[in-house]
Amino acid sequence: MGGFLHRHRSVTPYLLLAPGIAWLAIFFVVPLVFLGYQSLESGSLGNYSFTWELSNYAEAFTDYREQLLRSVLYAGIATLVALALAYPLVYWIAFRGGQWKNLFLLFIVAPFFVTYLIRTLAWLNILADEGPVVGALRSIGVLADDGRLLATSVAVVAGITYNFFPFMALPIYVSLEQVDPRLHEAAKDLYASPLQSFLRVTLPLSAPGVVAGTLLTFIPAAGDFINAQLLGTPQQSMLGNVIQSKFLELIDYPTAAALSFVLMATILAALLVYAKVVGTERLTG
Repeated sequence: MGGFLHRHRSVTPYLLLAPGIAWLAIFFVVPLVFLGYQSLESGSLGNYSFTWELSNYAEAFTDYREQLLRSVLYAGIATLVALALAYPLVYWIAFRGGQWKNLFLLFIVAPFFVTYLIRTLAWLNILADEGPVVGALRSIGVLADDGRLLATSVAVVAGITYNFFPFMALPIYVSLEQVDPRLHEAAKDLYASPLQSFLRVTLPLSAPGVVAGTLLTFIPAAGDFINAQLLGTPQQSMLGNVIQSKFLELIDYPTAAALSFVLMATILAALLVYAKVVGTERLTG
């Protein structure tokens, strides 16, 4: 085999790529093509035929626009909250954690040792009407005596933020860990204040981690349905809830497939706008 690769060096890159390409073709491209085929079918209750039913897409936009916008809104808020919480935390770990860095990082990823469903169910107890969080908020006047957090948008966004928090924290930590401490010393020698050093040195160098973290958080958050189903009500349902219901309960495969493509297209459009704003070099950096 080694001799074959040596004689056919031009083929070597393709042979190395072949397993990954095959994996993507079997488990991504083929299902995506089949989903696209289903989205253009018509019929009911499992009796479908391919008729180029483009009206499925029109109905997806008109009938479920509210859920689509809510999905993008919840995912966007959860991403911003996760960023606001993760950046100072991992900044402290990277520059002040010392020998305990690995332990602190373990605390961040430890929830992943528990299944996604169990993690979300735990928030039912955390945000319960008689729980400590609601009790504390009532005592300081943030919530009324009969106020609650469960079955609200706050609960759904909190659940999404918590479940995808490591996706935000870890990429930022990797970027901060790679910042050379000598750059901070140089900034100090040039009479830069700590704030100026952060804004002109640390923040720009950690930008690739911020971009990666926001992408890794926003994309799965926009398609989530577990948090809205368990922590919210039908008034907080996201597009993922509609797709799940269409596929598994109503057996409306064409509409569900069309909604899936609408969601993917919306996420892609949001990412293109994001890339335009932050710059494509940071997306690849």
